[in-house]
Amino acid sequence: MNRHKHPPAPLVLASSSPRRLQLLEQIGIYPDRLLPAGIEETPERKELPRSMARRLARTKAEVAMRAAQRDPALEGAYVLAADTAVAVGRRILPKPEVTEEAAACLRLLSGRAHRVYTAICLMTPKGAARQKLVETRVRFKRLSREEIDTYLASGEWQGKAGGYAIQGRAGAFVVKLVGSYSNVVGLPLFETMSLLSGEHFAVYEKWLEPA
Repeated sequence: MNRHKHPPAPLVLASSSPRRLQLLEQIGIYPDRLLPAGIEETPERKELPRSMARRLARTKAEVAMRAAQRDPALEGAYVLAADTAVAVGRRILPKPEVTEEAAACLRLLSGRAHRVYTAICLMTPKGAARQKLVETRVRFKRLSREEIDTYLASGEWQGKAGGYAIQGRAGAFVVKLVGSYSNVVGLPLFETMSLLSGEHFAVYEKWLEPA
């Protein structure tokens, strides 16, 4: 007698980031829905980078979970959210939208080490929140004015934490990286997989689904 097999629970990604979606797809996980939270992402007064990342990831997950619960097609869904912060010491760098802001970030990062924190938050179908925070240390080469100006002209920095995208041209600036590379891109894959499988999300069943 064959047992009835329940389909895997839906997965919601609380992000509009194409990088996070690509990273999930890289490990064979295709979210059933994207529900970006659209929250205010500025740090609170004297907030530490790791604290901000944790707070924002949790808030994004909670907002997306509330949206998912209003959709019958997403009954029993898991919700995954993440937030990435780039910091020099306690100073949290912005996600620049204007060239001057991005130039200030690059000048600050030039020739020195910084840290990238990504917090991930998984909301389970029962409403539990599970979080992990991952830290990666990155050192940039000393950047010439020409390198900064040319990178700014590429537009690749727009909306990126710290004013750069390591998976793009700025990868040429990285002298040393200690920790998770995918964390710097925006989603630490080992920790994400551990969180999902630890909460009984059918990770490997997703691998067997057609892409």
